[in-house]
Amino acid sequence: MARKNPMTTPASTFKTLRDLLRYAVSRFTKEQLFFGHGSSNALDEAAYLLLHTLHLPLDKIEPFLDANLLTSEIDAALRVIERRATDRVPASYLTNEAWLGTYNFYVDERVIVPRSFIAELIPDHFSPWVSDPDNISNILELCTGSGCLSIMLADMFQNAHVDAIDISADALAVAERNVSKYELQDRITLIASDLYTNVPDKKYDLIITNPPYVNSGSMDKLPQEYRHEPQIALAGGDDGMDLVRKIVAGAAQRLTKNGLLMVEIGNERAFAEAAFADLNMTWLSTSAGDDMVFLVEAHDLAKFTA
Repeated sequence: MARKNPMTTPASTFKTLRDLLRYAVSRFTKEQLFFGHGSSNALDEAAYLLLHTLHLPLDKIEPFLDANLLTSEIDAALRVIERRATDRVPASYLTNEAWLGTYNFYVDERVIVPRSFIAELIPDHFSPWVSDPDNISNILELCTGSGCLSIMLADMFQNAHVDAIDISADALAVAERNVSKYELQDRITLIASDLYTNVPDKKYDLIITNPPYVNSGSMDKLPQEYRHEPQIALAGGDDGMDLVRKIVAGAAQRLTKNGLLMVEIGNERAFAEAAFADLNMTWLSTSAGDDMVFLVEAHDLAKFTA
């Protein structure tokens, strides 16, 4: 018997959210989807997409599981399930939202889906490396993308102004939307720049960056979901360190005497240590271990020769 196309299945096949949830989990599992943009498994991903599509609270599925749905609601849910299962579009592009902790951001395919281990460190003000958050007055974020980290930094460092840099005009347009949403236009300046090229001539207490760092070998093996993201925001050259080298090389002259550079490099620690063998790097602890983010103090950068 030929398998029915889900988009031609009569709406009467499904009646409740529970029906759709079971179907979505089965579809996602059968298609062996990759979950790296928020959810970690088929059930959580299905629940999130369905609740969002049906305009229900994202943290309350139980009260609605056995409620009968309208035909129009079922049709809308099936379309989302099909795009995720067949086209392998990341969930955040289907909902136009992404979460980092308690922060919600608008996203679309002009930016990568926000995900950062640096975001885990911001609520604690980078303690113990930053001893007095109130004394942080200028922060530079390179490769800002959707602006998510700059928004979190501005929110947590109340006396700081943040310059958020990106080479992509499309990314900056998304970042502007998010900055406006959080009403931080007076505290965050968005700047079109190829790294330091157009950065203001001033000193920064913190330089923060989650740059493109995926090495060429890993780029060739990325799951299909990542192919929907701007490749310029992922590819970091043969060893993933092309932009990181430039960031490190230019940081010393832009940091204050006690300034800090913080760089996220994902799974590329071995390449980072090879590229900066003579640099005193401190690896910070995150939920994924001690391999994802390194910190360098200004005085060590001043002594470093690339």
